[in-house]
Amino acid sequence: MDASIAFYSALTGREPVAQGTMDSEPFGRTQGLPNAKLRYATINIDGLGIDLIQFQDPVGERTNGKANRPGSMHLCFKVDDFDAVYQRMKDAGYDFLGDDYTFIAGEVTPEAALGTKVAYFNDPDGTNLEIIEPKGGFANWPCRGRPRQGQGMAGPCFRPRAPASARPSPRPRGRRARAVGPPRPR
Repeated sequence: MDASIAFYSALTGREPVAQGTMDSEPFGRTQGLPNAKLRYATINIDGLGIDLIQFQDPVGERTNGKANRPGSMHLCFKVDDFDAVYQRMKDAGYDFLGDDYTFIAGEVTPEAALGTKVAYFNDPDGTNLEIIEPKGGFANWPCRGRPRQGQGMAGPCFRPRAPASARPSPRPRGRRARAVGPPRPR
């Protein structure tokens, strides 16, 4: 669990918003298990939670999520600066499954995808992951909801942020605008 928390914190630039434990037979039954004794941590990204869960009772077996196995999937993280995220993961000691790849003519359709950069890797538990910096028509793929006709990629996407130390300080917020309508009584 600690390795997964460190991994996803390095990937997303965010720390868990919640961490804890659970020991519950009713919750276990919601998972098709007799009990659920577990540790958990949640990292939020743009309204979506990555729930990291370590079952302590009953302990499960590691899955084999190789990309070519039926039923396998991967979670795709859309990034604005592919090279920076790729290097940050390498610097943190994480390995990719192979070299990074840029979509080139003759190897991918539609041509609107040309220039898109991708790299694939696994989290500490073997979950298949991808970072992608889309270009051309892929740069317009939706970050929430259903894919647009002909795009071939399903949302949601996530935008990992730089570690807190590398982000600028938040700007002070001014007074909020009020909806147009009759004046409020004083």
